[in-house]
Amino acid sequence: MQRHKLTLSLLVFSLLPLSLLARQYFLILSQEDLKEIPSSPTTTSSDVDPNESPPEWDEFGESDSKPEHELDPGSWRPIFEPDATTSSTSESKLDPEMEQYYSAVEKMFSAVSDSEVRVVEEAVAEIEELATVKGNSHAQSVLGFLYGLGQIKERDKAKAFLYHHFAADGGSLQSKSALAYTYYRQQMYENAVKLYAELAEVAVNSFLISKDSPVIEPVRIHNGAEENKDALRKSRGEDDDVFQILEYQAQKGNAGAMFKIGYFHYFGLRGLRRDHAKALAWFSKAVEKGEPRSMELLGEIYARGAGVERNYTKALEWLTLAAKQQLYSAYNGMGYLYVKGYGVQKKNYSKAKEYFERAADHEDAGGHYNLGVMHLKGIGVKRDVRLACQYFIVAANAGQPKAFYQLAKMFHMGVGLKKNLPMATALYKLVAERGPWNSLSRWALESYLKGDVGKAFLLYSRMAELGYEIAQSNAAWILDKYAEGSMCVGESGFCTDSERHQRAHFLWWQASEQGNEHAALLIGDAYYYGRGTERDYERAAEAYMHAKSQSNAQAMFNLGYMHEHGQGLPLDLHLAKRYYDQALEINPAAKLPVTLALASLWIRKNYADSFMVHVIDSLPGVYPKIKAWVENIILEEGNAAILTLFVCLLTVLYFRERQRRNAAVEVGMQGQHIHHAPAALN
Repeated sequence: MQRHKLTLSLLVFSLLPLSLLARQYFLILSQEDLKEIPSSPTTTSSDVDPNESPPEWDEFGESDSKPEHELDPGSWRPIFEPDATTSSTSESKLDPEMEQYYSAVEKMFSAVSDSEVRVVEEAVAEIEELATVKGNSHAQSVLGFLYGLGQIKERDKAKAFLYHHFAADGGSLQSKSALAYTYYRQQMYENAVKLYAELAEVAVNSFLISKDSPVIEPVRIHNGAEENKDALRKSRGEDDDVFQILEYQAQKGNAGAMFKIGYFHYFGLRGLRRDHAKALAWFSKAVEKGEPRSMELLGEIYARGAGVERNYTKALEWLTLAAKQQLYSAYNGMGYLYVKGYGVQKKNYSKAKEYFERAADHEDAGGHYNLGVMHLKGIGVKRDVRLACQYFIVAANAGQPKAFYQLAKMFHMGVGLKKNLPMATALYKLVAERGPWNSLSRWALESYLKGDVGKAFLLYSRMAELGYEIAQSNAAWILDKYAEGSMCVGESGFCTDSERHQRAHFLWWQASEQGNEHAALLIGDAYYYGRGTERDYERAAEAYMHAKSQSNAQAMFNLGYMHEHGQGLPLDLHLAKRYYDQALEINPAAKLPVTLALASLWIRKNYADSFMVHVIDSLPGVYPKIKAWVENIILEEGNAAILTLFVCLLTVLYFRERQRRNAAVEVGMQGQHIHHAPAALN
C-alpha cells in the first residue's frame, strides 16, 4: 500500500551528498521528462519463480565475494595496503610480468618519497618497457598518466590518450575512467556514457559483492588558500585527540562511544584502516548495553560474513531487535532477507514490501530505493515505472548511490524517463567515482599527513585524471603551496616556476569546470596577472563570472574593479558599484576593502582625470615594488636585526625624552605653586 503521495509536477533532488562536486548539483524533472509506460499485471510472490532473484537484491553479496583489487585489476592496493591483499593472493601467486609491474611502480613511489629524480626515471623506464615491449595494459595505463601529467615525460595529450586507449582495451578500468572523463569534458556523450555505464556497474558491484560497505569520506586538504586543518585533524585516526577521548569514553562503558568506535573501524573512517575484528568487538560490547545501531550493524556483519562466518539466522535476529527499538533502517535488512529467502522459511515478497514501507514511512532512503526496485520490476506489486522513478528520486535526494545508478539507466535507455545522455553521463559519473579506485584518495591523504607531499601529489594527480574534482584542487593546491616539495618533475628535472604554474593552472581549470568556486577565482587571477599563462583580461572576467555565479564575494569585488577600470569588461561605474555592494552583502568581512573601493569610485566619478585619480591608478603598480622592498630589504635577516635594534634605540630615546619633559613640567608646576601660595598666618 502506498503510504505517501508523491507529486509528479516538479521533482527536485540534489546529487551532492556522496559525490565529489564542490557545489550542489540540482536535477529538475518536469512532467515532460516522464514517459508514459503501460503497467503490467500485478505480480505476486506466488507468480515469481523462487529460483529467480533480480540482481538488484544481491545487496549483501555471496560467499565468493571479490576483494577490491580484483574488482579493479592493476590497482596499487598491493603497494599501499599489502596486508589487505596478502590473504587473497596467497593461493594464486602473481605472474612474473605483474610482479615486475608492481615492483616498478613501488620503486617509482619510493623514489618520489626520497626525492631521487634519477631513480624515478629508472622506474619509469621499466614501466615504459613493460608497456611498449610486453604490452602490459596496466603499465600502459601508468604511462598514459605520466604523459598526461608531464611527469618525467614531456606532456603529450595525444600519447596519453593513445596509451589509455590501449590500456582500456586490455581491461584497465582506471584508463577507461580517464577516457570517459576526457569524452565528458569534450561533451562527447555517446562515447562517455558507454564507459561510465560500465564503470558505474563495477562500482555498484563493489557495493553488492564486496564484504565491505563502501563509505567514502573525501577530504579537501585546503580551505581556499589555507590548509584545512580541521578536516586534516579529523583524519589522523588514533592520533586525533577527539578520537582518543571517544575511545576513553567507550572504555568507561559509554554505549554511544562504543558504537562510534566500532563504526569507524568497520567502515575505515577518520583515518583508520578497516578492521572487522575491532568493529565486531565494540559492537558486541555496545549491544550488551542495548545500543540499537550496533544491533543493526551486527545483523549486517552476519549477513555479509564480514570477519565472521555468514549466518542469516543471526542476522535476522539482530535486525529484528534493532527494529523493535525503532531503528527503522533495520527494516531494509529484514525485507532483503525475505526477498532472498535467507534466514526465513521461504521467500515472501509481501512481507518484504511491508518492511520496506515501514522504513520509507520514516524517511529512510533505503526503504524508498527498495520500493522503487519492487515497482520497477513488478515484484509483488503492479509494475509502475513512473512510481519507481519517484521512489528513486527521493532515495537519491538522501544520497542513496544505487538510486543514482537506476536513474542513470533510465535516462540512458529512455525507460520511464526521456532519453538524456548528458544527464545519464553525469549520474553514471557520480556512481563510478564511488568505485574501488576511490581508495587512491585515502592513500593520498595518508601520505600527506605523514609529510610525504610528493607521493600525495602523484596520487591526487592520478585521481584528477580520472575526473575527481577534489583531487584536482588538492593536486593544484600542493603545487602552489609546496613548489619543489611537490616533486613536480618534468622531462629535464624539477619543474621550473613557469611549468608548475602551468600544471596548477590546468588542474584548477578542471576543478572550476566542476563547480569549484575557489578554482574559478584562481583561474581568473592567473589570466589577470599572467601566471602560468598569457595575460588575458577577458578570460579573467569569464572566470570571475563563473565564481560570481557561485556567490563568491572576492569574484564580485574583482568584477567591480574590472568595470571600474574597463579591464576586460566595459567601463561602467554603476555596474562597478553594484558588484562592490554585492560583495559586501555576501561577505560582511569585506567592509574595509569595499569602503575603500567605493571611496575610489566616488573620487573617480566626481574628479575624473584629477591628480587623486592618477594616484589611485598608480597604486597597483606601486604596491608590488613596496612589497618587494619590504621582503628583500627590510625582512632580510641581517637588515631585520639592525632595523629591530634601531627601533629599540628610538623607543628608548623616545621614552627618555618623554620622561625628561614630564620632569621639567612637574618642576615648573611646583615653582608656580610656590609663587602663588598665600602668606602664612602669624
